Amino acid sequence: MPRHMRAVALTLAILAVLIPVSILAIPSAKYYQEDGEIFDDWDICRTDAVGEDGFFRISATGFHPIIVGESLGQNADQAYRIGQQFAAEYQDINQRAEEIFAFAQDRIRYTSDDSLFGFAEFAQNADELAQIIEDKGVAHGDCEDYAVLLAVMYKGAGLRSAIVLAPEHAAALVYLPGYREANQSLSVDGEAGWIWAEATGGNNPLGWMPEEFMGTELEVYEVEDEAIIRGEPPDKPSVEITPNTGSGGIHISPFFVVIALLFLISLFRRRR
Repeated sequence: MPRHMRAVALTLAILAVLIPVSILAIPSAKYYQEDGEIFDDWDICRTDAVGEDGFFRISATGFHPIIVGESLGQNADQAYRIGQQFAAEYQDINQRAEEIFAFAQDRIRYTSDDSLFGFAEFAQNADELAQIIEDKGVAHGDCEDYAVLLAVMYKGAGLRSAIVLAPEHAAALVYLPGYREANQSLSVDGEAGWIWAEATGGNNPLGWMPEEFMGTELEVYEVEDEAIIRGEPPDKPSVEITPNTGSGGIHISPFFVVIALLFLISLFRRRR
């Protein structure tokens, strides 16, 4: 290979390593934007929990965390299978529930949506988190992301689960009647035995319910193992959603990128 071509190849290789992943990323085919909000290919709004197309369908009469249906029933995938694996490994349901809780607590780092995605709200579904955990060992998310992943994994493990909304907060519940390690056992529709699963803290155990939510009005939705139906792909341009986890490569100034490109141009000019 001629010397100048070797220099060009070396420069391009260096740029490929140094330019941030966000510059090289391929736009996702899963999301589109409408009226400033981000929707997925189930037509669920990922950046708003409220309304008929919101990821939690919050209304004046209650809520329905529709986003869990992307990972249940015929849509069941990685998160559900993780739950099944725990069910096969742990026959005791209390230990099974504790191990699933520890999995979420250990493998997700609490990160605000604004820091991670640049939106005040951005919900991830259970399989998206499970895929990141499988690929990288650790995922990032906030309270609703923990809740959704736990609810789906518990269903996969053969346990009843629910999502609970507290003031400015979301968590999962798991049905464990007789579980003695909880600081509070809740009743849902008159049925006692529901345990709070608050995995956002690094040290709190399964069953620990924050005191600030005791005695407050809570909204609870028990999760059913039902899928939501994916519609026709929207005829709209896809948008790129790139999480900012701080591990997207070495970020260099655009100034140095320009210098490298000028270097390439000068090489070609000298060869004319």
